[in-house]
Amino acid sequence: MSETTNLGKLVVVGQGYVGLPLALRAVEAGYNVVGFDLDVDRIKRLADGDSYIEDITDERLGAALDSGRFLPSIDAVDMVGFDVAVIDVPTPLEEGNPNLRYVEEAAATLAVHLRPGATVILESTSYPGTTEELVVPILEAVSGLVGGRDFHAGYSPERIDPGNPTYQLENTPKVVSGIDAQSLAIVDEFYGRLVERTVPVSGTREAELTKLLENTFRHVNIALVNELAMFAADLDIDVWEAIDAASTKPFGYMRFTPGPGVGGHCLPIDPSYLSWKVRRSLGQPFRFVELANDVNEHMPDYVVRRLMLGFNRMGRSINGSRVLILGLAYKRNTGDAREAPGTVIARSLAALGAEVRVADPHLEGDTLAYPLVEATADELAGADAVLLVTDHDAFDYDLVHQHARYVLDTRNRLDGPSIERL
Repeated sequence: MSETTNLGKLVVVGQGYVGLPLALRAVEAGYNVVGFDLDVDRIKRLADGDSYIEDITDERLGAALDSGRFLPSIDAVDMVGFDVAVIDVPTPLEEGNPNLRYVEEAAATLAVHLRPGATVILESTSYPGTTEELVVPILEAVSGLVGGRDFHAGYSPERIDPGNPTYQLENTPKVVSGIDAQSLAIVDEFYGRLVERTVPVSGTREAELTKLLENTFRHVNIALVNELAMFAADLDIDVWEAIDAASTKPFGYMRFTPGPGVGGHCLPIDPSYLSWKVRRSLGQPFRFVELANDVNEHMPDYVVRRLMLGFNRMGRSINGSRVLILGLAYKRNTGDAREAPGTVIARSLAALGAEVRVADPHLEGDTLAYPLVEATADELAGADAVLLVTDHDAFDYDLVHQHARYVLDTRNRLDGPSIERL
């Protein structure tokens, strides 16, 4: 597809880890794109060609701006006349219940500018039924149009994996759905211009469940190895060696590794949407999800307890000691700190009286509640304990070996007499 081909006007509501890559890919495919977000600072940075997402370079953003077909905006008036709109807004949990206010607000805003023949697609993760039971009724009520007859709608779960060097939006298969056959055909055609392969499914509920299934699968298996790691430590068994050995089996096994907890928007939240839907609609608990939630949510507490035991063996107290945390982002080689377990660990250590310092080359200091430092020889030597939470490749692990007095490694990145692994 020629870069100058005009495929119509696209509005992407939400310019975060999901919305911005979609917006830029659509510009490259030939759409005129409005990247809409209510965050004034975020829109200003985009307009200045300053990317705040590591997977999007300033050069790529600049090329989209230079094309004249990418308009970062906080003004809903810029949505007028859209052909396709995609909703990529957060769907947080509040006290264990889905909070869909951002989806509702996005749908209501788009509905003001909805015209016959246009298409609205939800990408934000939510429970099965959200598209047809929440989004479409809002679009209809505000616009006076009828879904399926006057406008088209669908759901396509996002599969963005920040920091993944192999799979980006373009080469990750895209599940697509619609509220009827014509909507599905239009949604499929839209994404077919952006990605290498689409995977049509029969309905929006199936597509919504697909996303929840993917992340529930990961959540449950991570909880399994996390709990196994705790028991293995008590039994004086090297769980990492067992995992390495099991991983040699070429069939019937998939490798998952323990860690300090789960983070990001997906794992701590998405399975709970499925559990909430099952309990609300069927009156039954989703036991696997609820058990996995319990295990994974308490992993930061377990890490703190292990560190306390390490201090006890050294004849020291955490209170008054300096702890250097290596990596606070939830994911290796990214600056994504959403729902990061390292934040919970840091807060718990500070509450116990520790002097907490953080080294994370992917984070900016003004976003942290603790001093952001570099993992230099002096900083490592000055810490009473070093806690490896996120094993970024940028860290000099030889330097950690040489200068750290005691290390609790939650990622199996280090080995040696002064190293204790999760």
